[in-house]
Order: sequence, then C-alpha cells, then structure tokens
Amino acid sequence: MDNEQIELCSKIKEEISNENTFHLGIENLLLLRKRLFNAILQLKAELCRDDFNAMPFIGEDGFHSKTIAYSIWHIFRIEDIVSHALINGDDQIFFSENFQERIGSPIITTGNELVKQRIGNFSEKLDLETLYQYSTKVKANTELMLKNLVFADLKRRFTIEDKLRLESLCVVSQSDNAKWLIDYWCGEDLKGLILMPFSEHWMAHIHACMLIRNKLHSK
Repeated sequence: MDNEQIELCSKIKEEISNENTFHLGIENLLLLRKRLFNAILQLKAELCRDDFNAMPFIGEDGFHSKTIAYSIWHIFRIEDIVSHALINGDDQIFFSENFQERIGSPIITTGNELVKQRIGNFSEKLDLETLYQYSTKVKANTELMLKNLVFADLKRRFTIEDKLRLESLCVVSQSDNAKWLIDYWCGEDLKGLILMPFSEHWMAHIHACMLIRNKLHSK
C-alpha cells in the first residue's frame, strides 16, 4: 500500500463519519476503489497465467503467502456475499449469473478454508478471464449500492435473522479459518462494512498481490 492510498483511506473514514461530508467520503471511496481495481487490471496486462497461480511466499504468514488468482477470488466473493446476501438481502451475482460453472470453481465460499498448496491447486482451476468479469460486475453492483446510501444508513446493524440467512447459504466454510467471518460481519454496522470488505480488505490483498508480482519478476 502506498502512502497516497493510506492517506485517502484515512480521509474517507473522517468524511463518511460526518453528515456534512458523507457524500464526499463516498466519492473518495469510489476513487480509491477505482485506483485499486486499476492495479488488479494492470496485473492481468503484465503477468502470464502461471504467475496468477504462483506461491513464492508459501511458507510465510500473511496474505502474500497465497496466490494472485486466489486473492482476486477472495476479495470479490466476500464483497458479493456482504453486499448482496447481507446488506441488500438479494441474490449474489455469483449465483444469479452462474459464475461458479463459468469460472470453473470447485467451491462457492470465500476460500478462507484453503491453505498452502490447496490454494495453488484451486487457483489453477479458475478461468481467469471469467474471474475478471465476475470481479468487474461485483464492483459495479457494490458501487451502485454505495451511491444510493444516505448518512443515516451507516448506523444500520444486523440481526440474528441476517446471521442465520448467511449460514444457510453455505458460502462461508465451517473451518476454523473461516467460520468467524459471519460473526464478524454481523457484528459490524454498515459503516464498519464499508471500511473493511469494501476498502481496507481490498488494500491488504492487492498489496499482497504486488509483493508476489515483484518477487516473481525480481529474478
């Protein structure tokens, strides 16, 4: 993450917390997401398909121990689930547009349950072009929702019914690496979700992707 992105993220937090600057904060959030997504698009332009499956940091802790393909999957499955299944209470794009079959994924979850070489094996199965199509659609749908928010929406909290609905969809694994996610999402208000799945989560995983790219091409 570069300093400009970090500063913009801090500015967004301040702006959306004030009713008078809320809409400016949303505009800056959309700007941050545009810049981050451009970095994802740049990876596609720069790298070969095998690079998206590579795990040069497989023995280390942290997001960079995964793959670029996995990271893109993970970012946008979480966003699709949170935006649609939790916030809007409607169908995820993943299901409504048959992206599991189109991408060739063996799972419908966020992928948190996958570790080490299972991540690499999973990544190899994904149709990268369609994964990018999915990512683009999820981003666009989330941003339409963000543009329609008003300041009062930020205090919205989630219920036991919301939690049970998410659990019934089986889009979060029951493994120890994943099962905490639903409690985490449902424990946040809408403002908290905007600041994590829709912005800071992107930043963390895209930074990890850049570390992988740099490692692969430092030889």
